[in-house]
Amino acid sequence: MYLNHLIGFFDTWGLWIVAGSVLLTLTGIAATPYMISHIPEDYFTHHGRHRKNKDARHPLLRLTLVSLKNILGAALLVAGVIMLFGPGPGLMTVLIALVIMNFPGKYRLECWIISRQPVFQQVNAMRQKRGLAPLESIGGPDFSRPVCRRRRGNSDLP
Repeated sequence: MYLNHLIGFFDTWGLWIVAGSVLLTLTGIAATPYMISHIPEDYFTHHGRHRKNKDARHPLLRLTLVSLKNILGAALLVAGVIMLFGPGPGLMTVLIALVIMNFPGKYRLECWIISRQPVFQQVNAMRQKRGLAPLESIGGPDFSRPVCRRRRGNSDLP
């Protein structure tokens, strides 16, 4: 009985699932270099929070936009976890969701991910291909990964 429901589900939604998986994969491939190129080189070694510019929007509008961004991130996170066990780029979708969302401990998670030597080297290789300076690391040029510094204040707010 359960198998018949599962077959019926994939008969109805299978094409959409495949199309969504392909779209998310292509979006991830295109967006990753763009996102990496916009990380300031001292992002993981700087004491303060990097901000592009002072947000002058009305607080209610800003709250609405942040809420919508977090809802989108949560939906992508759920979809990514589902895709980990099915067809599609589950891990990439989870990572995109984590980048989009605001949550306590986000900076620590980013530091943990970037402190993995293969990740740090690949990020710097992508930056070099775009003609950008590599991400800074503490410990001189022989040190191949960053040591993240603690942020002051509430660094997880937009």
